[in-house]
Amino acid sequence: MDGFFDAVAELINRPDFIATKSRIFSTSPKITMHKKSVLIAALALALWAMLQHNFPLAPADAEALTQVRPDSGDSQLQQAFERHASNLQVQGQGNVIKLLPDDNHGSRHQKFLLRLTSGQTLLVAHNIDLAPKIEDLQVGDTVVFSGEYEWNAKGGTVHWTHHDPKDLHEAGWLKHKGTTYQ
Repeated sequence: MDGFFDAVAELINRPDFIATKSRIFSTSPKITMHKKSVLIAALALALWAMLQHNFPLAPADAEALTQVRPDSGDSQLQQAFERHASNLQVQGQGNVIKLLPDDNHGSRHQKFLLRLTSGQTLLVAHNIDLAPKIEDLQVGDTVVFSGEYEWNAKGGTVHWTHHDPKDLHEAGWLKHKGTTYQ
């Protein structure tokens, strides 16, 4: 991180530096050390804020992230299953093979089983106290998902398919028929 600040300071100290037509940035020797320090502090604060808050992507980029190839998550999920891995953030997609009754004990969850292209099955436990329920979900539908994988002997469970109201956990989501549920 220090290298970044050194590079910014070096750029600002160049005699030919012009960032805007503002009087603050010019080739004039009137740029004071105070103005340079304020600029460096502002840039550092902006960088820190971007890193802390996972600077939001442009809407087109965010949409591209939800377009998962059918087999893109399969190998990662297959490896996680074989290694008995848990607490792993994953993305993928599968076809609904069974709708299960909602779990209404404690935090309410919509539950259903997906079959991946590889044949592996996943239980999806989608918290409907924190995210909208997929009301029109049917057997045979395709669901794209991002969430946390937990190993079990039947293929695994994906949960955290929603935002985190405390902003401490990476947000997950489900995508069904063009609608994102988060």
